[in-house]
Amino acid sequence: MELAVKKIDGADTGRKVTLPTEVFGLETPNDHAIYQDVRQILANRRQGTHKAKERGEVSGSKKKPYRQKGTGNARSGHKRSPLWRHGGTVFGPRPRDYGFRLNKKIKQLARRSALTYKAREEQITVLEGFNFESPKTKDFLNILKALELDNAKVLMILPEDSKEIYLSSRNVPKAEVRRASDLNTYDILNADQLILVEASVDKIKEQLG
Repeated sequence: MELAVKKIDGADTGRKVTLPTEVFGLETPNDHAIYQDVRQILANRRQGTHKAKERGEVSGSKKKPYRQKGTGNARSGHKRSPLWRHGGTVFGPRPRDYGFRLNKKIKQLARRSALTYKAREEQITVLEGFNFESPKTKDFLNILKALELDNAKVLMILPEDSKEIYLSSRNVPKAEVRRASDLNTYDILNADQLILVEASVDKIKEQLG
């Protein structure tokens, strides 16, 4: 699959880039691998800091409220009991780690499958290499407007770190910037359009090809 390389002002450079078939052109993308990878990414992001107070942690005296027999009430040991109002919670949530491991080959297959879907739906734009002299959100927005993507949810993929580009995009609510080496399935599928900086195509091929 060939895509035209565009300038930051939206004009065509006259060059074309061939997207590698083994990454962007799978015959049968694996939906289950995508599901597993997205599930792992979202699970690893969970803080797992939820906690409910149990009967040993709620406030209140441990004194027996009334005598065991003769009152007509049900027997009771103390008012921290889960049966009483303001008592402790039974089997409440405790802090835990939701993360789990996933086979490396499954994760690679999931990313190739996600990129294949984006290529099929023509949701990939290739942009020539660029950089900013200093961080400026306006310059980043001008690029999106020139590409007619200022209202879309965009993921820009860079071949390597660029502090100026990252800082320029940080205040744009629908834009994300990632290195090719940090690319993941969830970010690919969550974006309406992928913007591949030209050199990042080779980086993705090295990583997933």
